[in-house]
Amino acid sequence: MNVILITLDSLNRHYLKAYGQPAGLDVLTPNLDRLAARSAVFDRHYSGSLPCMPARRELYTGTQEFLWRSWGPVEPFDLPVARAANRNGYVSQFISDQFHFFLGYSHGYYDDYHGFELVRGHELDPWKTAPLQAEDEPFLKQISYREGSPKPFNRAIYAKNVRSFRREEDFFAPRVFTCAEQWLEDNHMHDRFMLVIDSFDVHEPFHNPDSVAGMYTDEDIHDPDLPVWAHSGRTDKGHGQLSERQLAFVRSQYAAKLSLTDKYLGKVLDKLDEHGLWDSTMVIVTSDHGHYLGERNLIGKPAYNNYNVLAHIPLMIWHPQAAHQGSRIPALTSTVDIYATIMEAIGEPQRLGHGRSLLPLLRGETDKVRDWALYGYFGGALNITDGRHTYHVAPDENVLLYNYSTMYINPAAFFLPGYVPEQVEAGRFLPYTDATVWKYEVKLPPEFASFRQTGYATELYDTERDPWQEHNLLDSSTELHDRMKELLRSALSELQAPPEAFARAGVAAD
Repeated sequence: MNVILITLDSLNRHYLKAYGQPAGLDVLTPNLDRLAARSAVFDRHYSGSLPCMPARRELYTGTQEFLWRSWGPVEPFDLPVARAANRNGYVSQFISDQFHFFLGYSHGYYDDYHGFELVRGHELDPWKTAPLQAEDEPFLKQISYREGSPKPFNRAIYAKNVRSFRREEDFFAPRVFTCAEQWLEDNHMHDRFMLVIDSFDVHEPFHNPDSVAGMYTDEDIHDPDLPVWAHSGRTDKGHGQLSERQLAFVRSQYAAKLSLTDKYLGKVLDKLDEHGLWDSTMVIVTSDHGHYLGERNLIGKPAYNNYNVLAHIPLMIWHPQAAHQGSRIPALTSTVDIYATIMEAIGEPQRLGHGRSLLPLLRGETDKVRDWALYGYFGGALNITDGRHTYHVAPDENVLLYNYSTMYINPAAFFLPGYVPEQVEAGRFLPYTDATVWKYEVKLPPEFASFRQTGYATELYDTERDPWQEHNLLDSSTELHDRMKELLRSALSELQAPPEAFARAGVAAD
């Protein structure tokens, strides 16, 4: 069985026809539509560890990491899915423009593949160095550049990287999927292969070639007052503030980027058609998380509860022997289950209990693999769902937070260089490995403390009756609150979460 895993970063399910497109914008995604028509479409699939790299550790190593660790590298005790595939006779390939893979603070994710292709230049990838000119000023304004920003956040980097981009083929999704198309052309004859396509699109900046930028707007696409890259936060105040006109334009450019990404993803599906690979290949398409585009007056991925816009994500799986081809699967699933699914498909025994293989669902052998899905940012709100209700618990920040890793990373400011903590403990603190790791307190760097803003709140929603999570049931449904709080306690206990996770959530440890 061949395996193709396609991840589209920041893919909002409510912009997809396969999920009813409740965003209200008629976004054209014919290739995702045709994949959904033949695949199992999962209706209750949730993120786990957020954002980008924590989600990748779940996808590629099967570790639900956000209870123990911030954004960081593959750990020495992890078993990456590529390593497992290789020892089971697979030829493995990794293709991505996710620039965080290239940086020193999140290494190890592509090392085990037989081959990898890294497409340079997206977002804040430090790639081009030629100085900008006066004619670049309008675009700098469109990407919300702020002079004097520190290097990891300096948006002039992006302007330098894309200064010569003109044609569709210059942009990132076309480059990523064209690489994948060519790899399939050259490698489809292998007895078994695993192809992982990790597309950073449709992630911001929502910068598009002129050929598609006007698809969903009548505005002047080069108007410097209309941003293609907003600052994460609230849209009604603060540094993320946007007018209704600006917000509508941001949405239009997100939609255009989605349509462009879909167009080139279609080239990979075409190769499966051309070489008759559907009968021997499992194809998975999913995302790491969504992206707020004005919902709840939020933009980006700010430090708020992980509402469904961000956490309730798409998942489509084609499996040649599936019983659910072309139908819906209502079972609750989570990002970490993708790893377990691929491991079973390639013949590798399950090693961690964090994920549940979805193959029994696909084969029609069961209608449920889990009772809860737990999700969140390291140190942020704890969020849990039973598939219908979502419970969000604001952290008690008076309880100390610790990072557990074999490396010194910067857990509160992961784009900054790692640091040596003042005090550390060494021990076997992780329940899923016998490896000794460092335990050290998480401290917010002073330069972040001055502008750090959070919007965490303890809330409870019935998403069947209230899909946009507008009516908090916390004070009006005591019985439901007690049940969800017990579900959270049970989930933390099952995962053997660290003591501070229980204390920060205000639930009793076993």
